[in-house]
Amino acid sequence: MTYGIFVTGTDTGVGKSLAACALMHAFKAHGLRVAGMKPVASGSTMTIDGLRNDDAVALQRAASVQADYSLINPYCFAPPIAPHLAALEAGVIIDLNHLKHNYQRLAAQADIVVVEGAGGWKVPLKSGYLSDFPEALELDVILVVGMRLGCLNHALLTAQVIENTAKCPLVGWIGNVIDAEFSPLQANLELLKQRLPAPCLGVIPHLQPADPRLAVDLLDISMLNPRQ
Repeated sequence: MTYGIFVTGTDTGVGKSLAACALMHAFKAHGLRVAGMKPVASGSTMTIDGLRNDDAVALQRAASVQADYSLINPYCFAPPIAPHLAALEAGVIIDLNHLKHNYQRLAAQADIVVVEGAGGWKVPLKSGYLSDFPEALELDVILVVGMRLGCLNHALLTAQVIENTAKCPLVGWIGNVIDAEFSPLQANLELLKQRLPAPCLGVIPHLQPADPRLAVDLLDISMLNPRQ
């Protein structure tokens, strides 16, 4: 049975793509067939092949399973705005069943599918939320915490919402140091380790460049327990 992981974040720009790709490289190192998916993406660039989102392209490159871009990123929008607004502007309705169908096609080829969300957990769609997608598939959730001022409140509130309302468990969290000058880093990490209801899978330092391959050895995927 394919193991599905949904990577969400405490906010936008906290390093979900970096963490998701690092997880994919780590799973590949264990000989697993790995696919990536970005169900909805805004802030994309027009290329000769059509609209392309940098995060979705990164997931495509990190995968060991080859798949068409349209399967990996079913809904791709140009404006760097909230996905539901971008979809409204484009006259597109984001169909949860279409997302599930694409996921199932990827899962048929892979041992593990790593799905990267957009923004935080409660990103709205025209009706419902993007979190309805991992809940419908009962995917395990990994929370990426952007280590900067305000991260404690964001992380604890996000974890609480996932734990209280989601049909999928929060199985771990990853700290990503997005503010290189964040001085109370260790104190914040210790509090999160005490208060978050899931283990810390690792802490990614402020990387320049932000190459996910540099973070692979910093993550402990042995704490994840794929459901068979």
